[in-house]
Parts: sequence; C-alpha cells; structure tokens
Amino acid sequence: MKIKLEGVTKRFDDVVAVNDFSLEFEEGTLTALLGPSGCGKSTMLNMLSGILPVTEGKIYFDNDDVTDMPPQKRGVGLVFQNYALYPHMSVLDNICFPLEIQKVPKAERIEKAKEMARLVKIEQYLDRKPKELSGGQQQRVAIARALIKNPRLLLLDEPLSNLDARLRLEMREEIRRIQQETKVTTIFVTHDQEEAMSISDKIVLMKDGYLMQVDRPQALYDEPQKLFVANFLGNPPINNLEGKIKDGKFVLADDSASVKVDLKSAVEGEEVVLGIRAESVGVDDDADFEAIIKERFTMGKEELAILKLGNSELRIYLSSDFTHKPGEKVGFKLKNKGVFLFDKKSGERK
Repeated sequence: MKIKLEGVTKRFDDVVAVNDFSLEFEEGTLTALLGPSGCGKSTMLNMLSGILPVTEGKIYFDNDDVTDMPPQKRGVGLVFQNYALYPHMSVLDNICFPLEIQKVPKAERIEKAKEMARLVKIEQYLDRKPKELSGGQQQRVAIARALIKNPRLLLLDEPLSNLDARLRLEMREEIRRIQQETKVTTIFVTHDQEEAMSISDKIVLMKDGYLMQVDRPQALYDEPQKLFVANFLGNPPINNLEGKIKDGKFVLADDSASVKVDLKSAVEGEEVVLGIRAESVGVDDDADFEAIIKERFTMGKEELAILKLGNSELRIYLSSDFTHKPGEKVGFKLKNKGVFLFDKKSGERK
C-alpha cells in the first residue's frame, strides 16, 4: 500500500510538532523516519495510525482518504518501544489477542499465531509468559502480534531502543528480513542514524517538524542538500570549517589557513561552511592544504588522526601504514567525494 501525505500539520496549542509535511511512502518499502528527539517523528507515526488527529492536511492510504478514519479501521499494525505485552498471557495468547478481539474462531487464530511465531522465530516460546523472555524475544512477540492482523501498514516506534548493542544489531536485521518476506509497507521511527542507514530503502530526515531531505541511505550521505543533513549523518561527524571565498580559495574565518576547493558554486567574498568527511582527505604532494598532525589513534586497518589546520582542527582517516608522526606538517589532498560547500546563513548546499 502506498501512503501519501499532503500538507500534514500537527499543532499542540502554540507548538507546531509537524509542519506542512508532504511526502509519498512507496508500496512494499521500509522507510525510516530519522531525526533528533523532538523533531516530530513519533507525532507523525501517531497521525498515520489515527491515534492523533491531524490539525491540517490529508493522509491517503492508496487512494483512500483516511485523515478522519478511526485507528481500528485503518488496517495498521503498531509496535512500540516498550513492547506493551500482556504479562498474564502466554506468548501464544499475546499474539492471538488482536484476532480474538475480531471474534476470529479459536482454531483459526491459533494456527495464524503459530505461523507468525515461525516468521519471527519464536515458535519454541509460545507457552512462556513475557517475563520469561529476553528483550529481543519480547520484541519479536510484539512484531508477530502486529503482523497477525495482516496490516496494510506496519509502524515501528523506536522498537530497538530498550535493547543492548548486540541485540539491536540482531533485531534490526530481523526487522529487515521480516519486512522483505511480508512485503508490508513499513515505517520505522529512530534517532539512530546507523539503524536507519543499515535497513531502510529510504530515509526521511526531520528537524523541528520539517522535512529536511528524503533519499536512499547512501545517496543521503553522499549528497546532503543541507548542512543539518551532512552533520546528522556520519561517524565521526563531518568536519565543518567556517570561512569565506577569497582569491579563489576557501579561507578560514580568522585567516589562519586556506584550502583549495572546487569553487564552481561559490563566489568571491561569500561566507560559507566547508564540510569535509573524515574519509575524504588523503596524503598528497599536490596538496590542497597543509596541516600539522596533532594526534593519531589506531583503529585496526586504519587510523583516525586529528589535524591542526591554522587555528582549526579536522578529524580524518588514514591508512595504518601512514608514517608521519605527531608534530609533522603534511600536505593533504581533498577527494572529489565527501567535500561540500554550504551557505553559512541558510545552511543550503552550494
């Protein structure tokens, strides 16, 4: 099922949680709603489910206007951060419960529940109570319960945030597998860029209720259209150098150093931010800039180095066979990929 939002806005008194949001979610895809806390991700999810009413705008499921449709008629499956399992019920009964509410015959709902349990790989735990399960197993139960209704849309609200690091990795891979097997249109809310990058077909990046950019994960990383997008994606974070275009070069704001950059999109005297990803710098005698090696940190096959460029610092990746020592001045070359100019005031990509 395709989801279409037209000018969706949500206000809480004087607070605008989601602002004039228009977007289409493609059928059968997994889309991540990504952004910092308070950006409107969960509010958007709750409007899609019908839990929260829309202040302005329209929501369409395929060609059906569901803006004012009650939650129980939308065909939506919901999985929350806290699982929301019934502690006095067995795993089997938890999964069956939505069908019991729908008055589905017992034999049919048990058969369907066992099918869902096999899908999420918890068929051996059907007789246990939720307290006897690990966090990851409880999350699988919650997903099975959401899927047993054969939803047209599956909504996941930060479903992995209560799990430890190893379980988070395992469960995000499982969520991707389940989504690809069921082909159900899925929207996944997270503030974790690594989660969003690893399992999504597309990422919708939000800030303060606004849509910042939407694209495939790698395309979003490679071609950020706003400074906020470049800053939010990447670890270590992108290096931001504030300065201006002077005599055909980028010059730091305090005039302490300069960098040769592609100036096709910038003009003389313009105040800009030069964004450089850590992997986008290499050692080269034909240098775009010179910097002093300040510190080096071994990270297996590569190293993270801190460079001193004028009065500013950059974090970059280097090969582990890099021979220069802290205190040495070295020439560096910028790669074509991962280097961006942004307008200082607007934050828009040049």
